[in-house]
Amino acid sequence: MVAVTGIGVVSPHGDDPEAMFARLMRGESAIHDAAPDPRRAKPAAVATAAFDASRWFTPLQLPGVDRVSQLAVAAATRALEDAVARDACAPERIGIYVGCGMGGGGSLEAAYVSGLSSGRVPPLTIPAFMPNAPAAHVAMRLKITGPALTYSIACSSSAVAIGEAAKAIRAGEVDLAIAGGSEALVVPGVIKAWQAMQTLSSFEPGRAASSCRPFARGRTGFALGEGAAFLVLESTARARTRGARAYARLAGYGLSTDATHLTKPDVTGQRRALETALAQARLSPGEVGYCNAHGTATQVGDVVESEALNAVWGRDIDRLRVSSTKSMHGHLLGATGGLEAAITVLALYHRQLPPNAFCDDQDPACRLNLVRATGEEAPALTAAISSSFAFGGTNAVLAFSRD
Repeated sequence: MVAVTGIGVVSPHGDDPEAMFARLMRGESAIHDAAPDPRRAKPAAVATAAFDASRWFTPLQLPGVDRVSQLAVAAATRALEDAVARDACAPERIGIYVGCGMGGGGSLEAAYVSGLSSGRVPPLTIPAFMPNAPAAHVAMRLKITGPALTYSIACSSSAVAIGEAAKAIRAGEVDLAIAGGSEALVVPGVIKAWQAMQTLSSFEPGRAASSCRPFARGRTGFALGEGAAFLVLESTARARTRGARAYARLAGYGLSTDATHLTKPDVTGQRRALETALAQARLSPGEVGYCNAHGTATQVGDVVESEALNAVWGRDIDRLRVSSTKSMHGHLLGATGGLEAAITVLALYHRQLPPNAFCDDQDPACRLNLVRATGEEAPALTAAISSSFAFGGTNAVLAFSRD
């Protein structure tokens, strides 16, 4: 079995996991209007303004380190510190598994703007924006010499990174894994690209905070977010031997591909991932009390996910409490699976369920037992899942359990 012994975040709700979870339980939104021009209003949740890159990098280093890598180093370091695992094993026995959908978007956009306007491109553009830069910087900062792998699978990136890290632990390839993801794409060009796809939520002036409404009848899409989140994984036996706190066990991992459409989700594909995660965890649907849903608040996506959950849970669907915390922290794309896995682990650890915020009028096509308004206590909660369903058709489900 694989234990989660550390959590580190730099999230739209701050860089302390417990404080972040408390804010989510209160139903607080970190989403705000990213555009100063109200005629172009599009919401985005931005990682905590208190983040200070100079704590992690010198002025000479920063020009070649995109924000996506800065966030990754901070969150991964905090996860390792939370696990009290800096000296838990030899550096070559530690693995780094990072999900990152698009790499250093800020550096790439700056290079395009500079190149087109002046003909000059910053010389460190390539190492700054390459998608594996976050993993490389984490390895260099923490002096880890085991495998450092990057998974770029759109919205499933960091969920896959966590699942693959758990497989490496079980196979004995590494003794300890730092697994999660980072993304920093709240930049004008990326916002415009998502706007062109008509997937970003719309809102009235001053109403950005409640603009992302998963599973609601009047939902209009998601808000972009940025941040990083990492878990420290190790075998339960190793954690027990060194007296480490275990937040939860990563009991199952389901992975599937739709192979039907690049951007339209598929019920059958999602169902396979859900069933695989439950089978690997040796859980029946009725034993799982909570699902942190992918829930992007898109018209098609929410209905497909609801149908997949209903197909797997059947008569037990009302026993499964569901929420999409994207309603409060936005969609972190490649990092979203890592953040939502961390939130799911904390929900299980505290036996509390964060809400599916701002869903005042649930879509009847989304037949789910949603956690409403503010969070709820769940004293009997022993198992939970976190789902990530990506463009490209890759579906990843992580199943967690506790004693």
